[in-house]
Amino acid sequence: MVLRAKKGSVSINAKAGKLRIVLPRSIGDGQQYFIYTGFDDTPQNRRKAQMVVLQIESDVEAERLDGSLEKYRIALGIFKNQQRLQIIPKSPTLKQLWGKYCEFKENQVSATSYIQDFLGRYARAIEDLPTKEISSAIAIRDYLLKNYPPYTCKRLLTQFSACCKWAVKSKLITSNPFEGLAGDIKVKRWDTDKIDPFTSLEREAIIYAFETHALYSGYTAFVRFLFLTGCRIGEAIALQWGHINHQCTEIYFCESHNRYGRKGTKTGVSRKFPCNSSLQHLLLSIRPNVCHKGALVFPSPNANKEISVNSFTSVVWRGGMNRGYYYPGIVTRLVETGLVSRYRPPYNCRHTFITECLERKISVSRIGRWVGNSAETILKHYAGVMGENSVPEF
Repeated sequence: MVLRAKKGSVSINAKAGKLRIVLPRSIGDGQQYFIYTGFDDTPQNRRKAQMVVLQIESDVEAERLDGSLEKYRIALGIFKNQQRLQIIPKSPTLKQLWGKYCEFKENQVSATSYIQDFLGRYARAIEDLPTKEISSAIAIRDYLLKNYPPYTCKRLLTQFSACCKWAVKSKLITSNPFEGLAGDIKVKRWDTDKIDPFTSLEREAIIYAFETHALYSGYTAFVRFLFLTGCRIGEAIALQWGHINHQCTEIYFCESHNRYGRKGTKTGVSRKFPCNSSLQHLLLSIRPNVCHKGALVFPSPNANKEISVNSFTSVVWRGGMNRGYYYPGIVTRLVETGLVSRYRPPYNCRHTFITECLERKISVSRIGRWVGNSAETILKHYAGVMGENSVPEF
């Protein structure tokens, strides 16, 4: 019985009664290379050749193969010049490139983004890929499209392309196989200027869903606050107890928070917000007995730090992927069950508040002072909303 060598391994065979070592095409430029020993095909000579085969395989594994093959010919006692192996360096995998890219980006992004995004969601997505060879970029794109929502797929491909673009500049690879792939994916973007408020029933359904959720009930006060004030999400995240008077009857919005840290409000203007009885009751109910002025009003339920807008939106509110499995967020689940008519992002809590104020005939200038917009901006964006539900009598 003739034993066949495993595909891709170094092997020994005989031609015209003389032994030769056969190198696999995978370690060269696709051509077949041989080391002709000149030895007769005897058990003793095969053992001698096998020792060299083991050395070659060890060097291939350690990526130190002698492309001239002289090292192995000398080991066999062959000094006659033969063909030289043309070694094509193997491209690093996407996982290897991502590790180096993370080292490059570590001091250029916030610690939260670096841990949650670069070492977290992006690294996990790469780990779950069926192939990590950058030459399989199209196959990777197709896998992502099949297993992730379009928005997530586009975001991952954008990151992979940025990684490979950096790798090209760093001379780790010669071209970026992911270039342009993200641009081919069309994603429906939510226009925050499009006024699409929740109804009062939808608002109550969302709040109740947070209150009764096994994992995310800790966000209930935060969500209720967004509906009660119409403030921007970053303003609620940055809010400290020192920004609220002792009776919880007035809030001073002066800061906002995003992935890069704290900054002023979007318009650069601080404002006071008067609390109604519902809002006052909410704040008093969550205020700790020992209250430090610098303490966050709405810390992340999982850690005593600022809520991550991206995590809250993409995981808690909307839902996303985890190791190839899609799970709906709270609002997405409400849409699926019919309690919310259509998906809308958290920013629409602001639209809901402003719209309800207009429907209750509160002056545009006063609403503008409360939410940090000019009267002109509110009239421009909300004028078309009023009166849509009923036709006046003439």
